[in-house]
Amino acid sequence: MIKENYTISEKDITIVGGSENFSSNLKVVSNENNITIFDINITGEKAEIPAPITIKWKIPAHNVKGVWKPTTDFAKRIQADWELDHMESRISIDAPIINLFGHDDSNRLTFACSNAINKLELNARYREEDDYFYCFINLFTETNYEVKDFNIQLRIDTRNVHFSETLKDVSKWWESFDNLQPTSVPESALVPLYSTWYNFHQNLDEDKLEEECKLAYDLGYKAIIVDDGWQTKDDNRGYDYTGDWEPDRLDKTKEFVAKIHKIGMKVGFWYSVPFCGHKSKAFKRFKGKFLTENHRWAPVFDPRYPDVRAYLINIYKSALIEWDLDGFKLDFIDDFKHYPETKEKTPEMDYHSINEAVDRLLTDVITTLKAIKSDVFIEFRQKYVGPAMRKYGNMFRAFDCPGDATMNRIRIADIKMLAGNTAVHSDMITWHKEETVEVAALQLVNTLFGVPQISILLKEAPQSHLRMIKFYTNYWNENKVLFTEGNFTPFNPLLNYPQKQIINADKMILGIYDNYVSEINEQVENLDILNAKLSETIILKSKFDLGEFTATIFNCEGEVVKTTVFKLNKGISSLEAPACGLIQLTKKI
Repeated sequence: MIKENYTISEKDITIVGGSENFSSNLKVVSNENNITIFDINITGEKAEIPAPITIKWKIPAHNVKGVWKPTTDFAKRIQADWELDHMESRISIDAPIINLFGHDDSNRLTFACSNAINKLELNARYREEDDYFYCFINLFTETNYEVKDFNIQLRIDTRNVHFSETLKDVSKWWESFDNLQPTSVPESALVPLYSTWYNFHQNLDEDKLEEECKLAYDLGYKAIIVDDGWQTKDDNRGYDYTGDWEPDRLDKTKEFVAKIHKIGMKVGFWYSVPFCGHKSKAFKRFKGKFLTENHRWAPVFDPRYPDVRAYLINIYKSALIEWDLDGFKLDFIDDFKHYPETKEKTPEMDYHSINEAVDRLLTDVITTLKAIKSDVFIEFRQKYVGPAMRKYGNMFRAFDCPGDATMNRIRIADIKMLAGNTAVHSDMITWHKEETVEVAALQLVNTLFGVPQISILLKEAPQSHLRMIKFYTNYWNENKVLFTEGNFTPFNPLLNYPQKQIINADKMILGIYDNYVSEINEQVENLDILNAKLSETIILKSKFDLGEFTATIFNCEGEVVKTTVFKLNKGISSLEAPACGLIQLTKKI
């Protein structure tokens, strides 16, 4: 029998560090159903730069299989206490949450912090001497300005439920704070999207783009993000000319956007927000107002200067008005951070904290843009997809993983569990044009629990690939409400989520990504099974005797290969489906 989860109380938590000037007070503000919320006040007799403070506790290592953090990808293993790397959370990187999950996918411990703006260090590490997990949150590790009063809340959840439920509940908890209210999500953020990046990189061609958009629209893609290259003819993948954002390559910008609108697609442009290239006019204008000039890509704007923020906001505002854009891909937000050469506050700055200045910048960006076009979409990518970023972005995208279907699947799931109603997009899928259609389909079917993004040259794709793309993109569009609003559960994180399911009152979709016994623990009358693998046997284990279903089986190009009656009994059953095919089960009445 698995031991019950360990309960954390006030006496289990200690607060250490700081200076003599500061005192700390911890109290329980809520304790219900194995969820405890602690309020922690740190108060100084006078304002001063605080020394680092650690909040820590330990729990016995009962039934812990791995450790979930928001952006660890494949690395969800247990970390020993002699491993020195800690997770960093701040406004533009990660989220202040860690989960310990069990061998049965149960939650063993989930802890989260209310402060998603400032830099925190978090960890939960195994100590071999006593077989406990030592958990902690470090505060003030980069604070270089005076503080007198500081308050956070710590939420600890030890319920014996599926680990994903605790993550989704933390997301709702973050939404309850005034400074973490998510922005609204427009319809334009919830449509399959064509991206120019992997297929064009910086070598954009207006005529080819228009032709690609026509093909993409017919396949079910209703928006395009024009990535890097629209603003410059420099095609060396560098950022020397960023900062001015005057279109050089797509120089008839308004006319281009109008052509794409006529096709029926929304249009967004890419901007690298922090970067100001050495060869830009902006670099000379803002000389001395950079967090660093030694970044490997380009100098990084310092958002603590109000004129820097005003300059950036006006760039996006002007593009929205003058070119009639529908959205923006705002990139590299995580490079707004403290560097060794970053200056302390000067009289020209109106913020001490870089993180708080980023919060102000992005708040003003979304407020300004939504006042002009209320349904503007803003895309951010991992790792800047935490709760604070939901205030300014309504689309979160999996971090770049070209050609890597498994990583795309993992990253979509990891984002989705914390994203609430914010749209979660796949990384742009791409594959070699001579790939077999079944292997190409792996790229797409691994993205379907997010909003698909595609980045291949459609004009050069074989007809079999186009049929596959159209079939699964139309399938996603037909099931859009379920995919974006249903109750989502990914299983077995250390096996890279070999099974995912999403369910509402009418239907369940089950994604099976490996040769794996897939459990059905719900009473369903309509069940779609994505055979998202190259093997053709599906093995199911049902908790219930669900009766007879009409089974319609499709190959990955959308052709019906078989219609039959399938009885889904309690226990083990199996059925066959083509590689990367689809089985639709409808209960017989």
